[in-house]
Amino acid sequence: MSAPEPVVLAYPFTGLWRAENSPARRVPSHGTEAFGVSHAIDFVAVDERGLSAPHTWRTWVAVEAPETFVGFGAPVLAPVDGVVVAVHDTELDHGARRSQVRLAAYMLGQARRARRGVVGLAGNHVGIALADGGPYVLLAHLRRGSARVAVGDTVEVGQPVGECGNSGNSTEPHVHVQVSDALDGIGARGVPLAFRGGDGTVGVPGEGEVVRVGR
Repeated sequence: MSAPEPVVLAYPFTGLWRAENSPARRVPSHGTEAFGVSHAIDFVAVDERGLSAPHTWRTWVAVEAPETFVGFGAPVLAPVDGVVVAVHDTELDHGARRSQVRLAAYMLGQARRARRGVVGLAGNHVGIALADGGPYVLLAHLRRGSARVAVGDTVEVGQPVGECGNSGNSTEPHVHVQVSDALDGIGARGVPLAFRGGDGTVGVPGEGEVVRVGR
């Protein structure tokens, strides 16, 4: 059986963003097919030096304030035309963790977050249906209180839907993008995705690749 054609998306942001956990590197991209994340990709906003936030002593041994990161509060845009079918934006934005010590401790709580389902993992999020019955695009880890849409709204590509945050299963502010056949449940199945660049080319950014969108 041939692989399904990817759902082609616009990038859900402008500026410089580094791809992480890319399905161009491996599938499942996040190490599991549960919750529809098999082809998901993460984007971390960076500055011209490629840094997501300045390095301080806290970077190596402590938790960092999410507000110090380039991406925190950056507009998140609809990557497709569709209908909003899920909105959640009441989760706290927790501290960021780039320290290996802090990361190890944080990972111990991953099972607890998974038990909460999409809210525990995605945190604040917006889900968009491309058609009745899906597939669905999930934009996750948004900033608390930043939702600009409501369930039932029709959105167009490039329309602001929220802001980048650090909620849910997230170690630093970033945008998680996935396409799946359902938005909740451990049995949701991921769908391949790709992005259309400003020059019209379609593809998936490689692991660590920095994409510049718009400005």
